[in-house]
Amino acid sequence: MATRARERLVEAAEQLFYGEGIRAVGVERLVAVSGVGRASFYRHFTSKDDLVVTMLRGYDERFRTWLAEAVEARGGNALAVFDALADRFEAEDFRGCASINTMVEMADPSSPAHQVAAEHKEKVIDYLDGLLAAEGKARHRELAEQLMLLIDGANVTALRERTAAPAHRAKAIAESLLGD
Repeated sequence: MATRARERLVEAAEQLFYGEGIRAVGVERLVAVSGVGRASFYRHFTSKDDLVVTMLRGYDERFRTWLAEAVEARGGNALAVFDALADRFEAEDFRGCASINTMVEMADPSSPAHQVAAEHKEKVIDYLDGLLAAEGKARHRELAEQLMLLIDGANVTALRERTAAPAHRAKAIAESLLGD
C-alpha cells in the first residue's frame, strides 16, 4: 500500500502541476487530491521539490515512449514528430510542454527541477538525432537541435492559439530544413 501512496502522489502532482502550475499547488492540495496523508507524503518525498523532480522524470519517460510509438506509427521519420504533436495539440487538456512550463516556473538553472526539464529536452534532441542519422542526413545533430527549436516554438504557439496549426507550420519549416 505504501508504494501505491507514492504512485497516487506522483499522479496527483502530474495532473495538478500540468493543469495549474507547480507554484500554484501546495502540499496540502497534493495530499487532498491524492488521498495520501501529510506524514505519508514526507515518508516518500523530502519536499515538494523532490516530488516535482520525480514527476518530471516519469513525464520524460512517458513522453518519449509516446513520441517514439507515435512517430513509428506514422512512418518512422523525423517529420512524423510534427504530425504526432498536431494530435497532442488538439487534446482538450493540452497545456503546453510540461518541461517548458517547469523551466519557466523554476527559472534558476541550478534548480533540480529545471535541470531535469532541460535533460528531457536533450533526450528528445538525442531521439531526433537518431532519426535523422538513420535517414542519412548530414549534420544530423545540428538539424536535431533545429527541429527541437521548432517543436518548442510549436508547443508554445499551440498553447496560445489553441489549435494544431503550429505543428503543421513547424513541419513545413522542417521540410525546408531537411530538404524534403
